[in-house]
Amino acid sequence: MKDITPDQMVVGDKSGIDLAESRPSLDAQLKEHKQHLAALPADCGPVDRARVQLDIAETLLALQRKEESWKIARESFDTCAIAESWQDAIEACDILFQCEQAESLTALGHGVWLAITYPVPAQLTVAMLQHIVDETPDDSDGAAVAAMAANYIAELRTEGDEQESLTFFTRQILAGVAKRHRGIEDDPDMIKMWIEILGLNDVPELMKRLADMINTITGDNWWIDRDALRAKLPVN
Repeated sequence: MKDITPDQMVVGDKSGIDLAESRPSLDAQLKEHKQHLAALPADCGPVDRARVQLDIAETLLALQRKEESWKIARESFDTCAIAESWQDAIEACDILFQCEQAESLTALGHGVWLAITYPVPAQLTVAMLQHIVDETPDDSDGAAVAAMAANYIAELRTEGDEQESLTFFTRQILAGVAKRHRGIEDDPDMIKMWIEILGLNDVPELMKRLADMINTITGDNWWIDRDALRAKLPVN
């Protein structure tokens, strides 16, 4: 089975924004966010400040000012990681990945690891995993692993209407991967067989494969001490 490697992933433009039409409103948003940052009290907590910086970074990204966005979001990531404000740190990683810089795949690896490790909102975890799905070659099993992990997280962390909505979305992602991976049309029985053939229904093995993929994407370039963080996790 073929898994993802960093050189196979191509980070493309994610904005989908018509900059000519949106620039005036984005410039106004940027000015507003900067004013908000300047108006923060001196005793403002570092995470609160980092959140405003992420608003600035996100707007800069939309304006295609990606190097500026990266610098601000990277600083915000460090601040949030020190404070163990993981949802904010993951959102920083999301922006960093979309900045299309040299370490954007490293940021994606961090974001996915944190989104799986900590009980952040399922929608955020699914969004990070979808980046892997979108950037992985059609013939790689990496997209299938990420899509199945997204479906598992959606089922695990949600309930009721939210679960119904999010799992419908993740099943659509799975179906799309099955089609591009093996030419399987929207046939539930064939998709189920494909899942079984790839061993994606074995959750421990699925998580191990995802972990291996994250390690491959990130390599030795970790911005956090994962061993120290794991030691703080509650024992089941």
